[in-house]
Amino acid sequence: MICVAKLRIKQTVSGIHTIEPHKRVLKALGLKHPGSVVERQDTPSIQGMIAKVQYLVSVEVIEEEK
Repeated sequence: MICVAKLRIKQTVSGIHTIEPHKRVLKALGLKHPGSVVERQDTPSIQGMIAKVQYLVSVEVIEEEK
């Protein structure tokens, strides 16, 4: 069995008063409004995106077995 790590990313704060690059990161992650949740694979690029907007989101690690 292989464990694949996924991340459940939830937008907790509105992105209205943030700088434009952070708004684009939220859009690239697939987050549209506070309370929206997406699941993404745990990759270095996603980790970097989360690091940019860590004050706007909460992250939960999910492990799935294949």
